[in-house]
Amino acid sequence: MQNIPSNTPKHLIVIGGTSGLGLALALHHLQLGWQVNVVGHSLAKIAHINSVYPQITTYLCDLTDFNERQHLLDKLLKNRFDRLIYSAGSYTNERVHTLNQTESTQMLAINLQAFEHVFMRASEVLKCQNLQQLDKAKGVKPSLICIASIAGTLDYPYASLYAKSKRAMIATASAYRIALMPFNIQVNCIASGYIDTQTLRDLNGGDASHKPFIMSLDQAVSHTMQAINDDVALAIFPWPMRYIVKLLNKLPKPMLNWLLRSQLDKPS
Repeated sequence: MQNIPSNTPKHLIVIGGTSGLGLALALHHLQLGWQVNVVGHSLAKIAHINSVYPQITTYLCDLTDFNERQHLLDKLLKNRFDRLIYSAGSYTNERVHTLNQTESTQMLAINLQAFEHVFMRASEVLKCQNLQQLDKAKGVKPSLICIASIAGTLDYPYASLYAKSKRAMIATASAYRIALMPFNIQVNCIASGYIDTQTLRDLNGGDASHKPFIMSLDQAVSHTMQAINDDVALAIFPWPMRYIVKLLNKLPKPMLNWLLRSQLDKPS
């Protein structure tokens, strides 16, 4: 078995790491001394990271393209890594806009199909790595992390494609957590509420401050890292949203369906 020098940097891969929470988590790990690789689909964002954060290795990839995704994973996963975060996501406001074929295909591909592909490949690589030596040398448990959404924590017939895909992500991560436990691989799913990102502001005319319990990126990073450090299976935050979800899930299904359907019928 190959020993790993104790001074070897820990290695992070962030899929969807060129903006928002993904980039914030990448920068946090960079500050902690990790070797960081990020994947994104925007050439402009990749160029910005290359200019401002030359320590980060970047990859350009269209996650909706299976062959391009496969080629990316062949390159990314050929070297040992310690943590992979899947933070890529696609969103369209289905309350005010009927999905067209392109939007529907993209949302399903990024939020579910690419996520499942990445977790499948990454888990196989981690299982093949010398886990005991990795733990001993680096003091970190190999881990797979996915960024879902609080929208996926409720199950009702009128849920959007976005919510249903995030719910499927949560269920898939839970299955991987059980399956990888014998291999000493950690799996965590993050289901946050509204985070004050540029994307959210753009979707709300430049100002998302009206969103309930909205949190800053720094707060979201802190909650996410705490969940990873504490090995929380499904981390739902901020705490008011966590208790609201718990309360809603206790309601009889017909009442929950009526309540959420009435909210969908309101103008956005």
